[in-house]
Amino acid sequence: MGVSHRSAPIALLERLAVDPDGAAKLIEDVLANQHVSEATVVATCNRLEVYAAVDRFHGSVEDLSQRILQPAADSVEALLPHLYVHYDDGAVSHLFRVAAGLDSMAVGEAQILGQTRDALRLGQEHGSIGPVLNTLFQQALRVGKRAHAETGIDRAAPTLVAAALDRTPGGLAGRRVVVVGAGAMAALSVATVIRRGAAEVVVVNRTPERAERLAGEYAARWAPLTAVDSEVAAADVVVACAGASGVLVTREAVAAATGPIALVDLALPHDIDPAVVDLPGVSLVTLADLGEDLRSSEAGTEVEAVGRIVTDEVEAFLSARQQSSITPTVVALRTMATGVVDSEMDRLDRRLPGLEAATRAEFLHALRRVADKLVHQPTIRIKELGDRDAVSYATALAELFAIDPEAVDAVTRPVEPRQPGDDS
Repeated sequence: MGVSHRSAPIALLERLAVDPDGAAKLIEDVLANQHVSEATVVATCNRLEVYAAVDRFHGSVEDLSQRILQPAADSVEALLPHLYVHYDDGAVSHLFRVAAGLDSMAVGEAQILGQTRDALRLGQEHGSIGPVLNTLFQQALRVGKRAHAETGIDRAAPTLVAAALDRTPGGLAGRRVVVVGAGAMAALSVATVIRRGAAEVVVVNRTPERAERLAGEYAARWAPLTAVDSEVAAADVVVACAGASGVLVTREAVAAATGPIALVDLALPHDIDPAVVDLPGVSLVTLADLGEDLRSSEAGTEVEAVGRIVTDEVEAFLSARQQSSITPTVVALRTMATGVVDSEMDRLDRRLPGLEAATRAEFLHALRRVADKLVHQPTIRIKELGDRDAVSYATALAELFAIDPEAVDAVTRPVEPRQPGDDS
């Protein structure tokens, strides 16, 4: 369940944006629901999504929607139409598309892959991810890597940073650029402006160590957040992507600039006071401005290629999951047959205590062959039919043979997702 740039205006996304601590708190809130066993959060500058493993859909969806929209409690009902929900197969497909960059504002951007990895790590650190979501997210990361390795989707569409800087009047060559923030988006911004010929780059951040580290990677200069006003006043271009609570680049600081200044705000919530647009010589680009430009830049051929990868991976994942749901029943059936053979051999040993070892071995071999032949065909058929309706056929088999799949220790072994094209 979530909300993104495709379902809601940027103003709404800004109200719902969470930092890492907020994402951790949201996970805790979601796990408080008695029907939720696993959960994690994907939080980016233009999406907030909760992934959860639940035992009851209708007992979870309403509660989770309230928790996601809690920051905007004054108008939850009005915001509900902007939420989307994907269940079961649809959730798998959606996450794979997200990780592959097909659902990004800038289609094909690679940053979402790292953010998907962050969501997996966040859940692991908080103990909120179990076998269901761990397998799902590991596969999603694999899908994203395939998309970038096997297609030209990276080159087909610009990143958010590149798209925003393309709209900067006068370009970047020979100009003084201030980057506010020191996270992944800020690092991408610094790299991009240097590549485009900026004469000087200054990294401003609340945490001096992070600012110094990022600036050091690119031979740039760093400054503490307390110096942001003076740095902005002397800048030609400002790229803000800290996503802090509260405005970091004020109207007053921009008004003190010594010449025309181009501002790029890639943060949610806003880092730059929107009122700066009223000032002479000031241009402002925000996420809301980028939406249409980025959507129109989608390269059809590469998008289709990634789409085929996603489709194949979703089918492989669902097939592997169905087969794994059958495995406990198959193992229980074979365990039952083995138990019958052992029981009959014990009975034979009691009735014929003087049976020669060679003869006993022949009896045991014959019984095992009979048992194997009896369970072979049901085992083959349930695997064939499992792709259609694994749960129904496995349940029927368990009922017919009076077996309990959950009672067999061997069935708890994890089954790895099958790879596309693997018929084993």
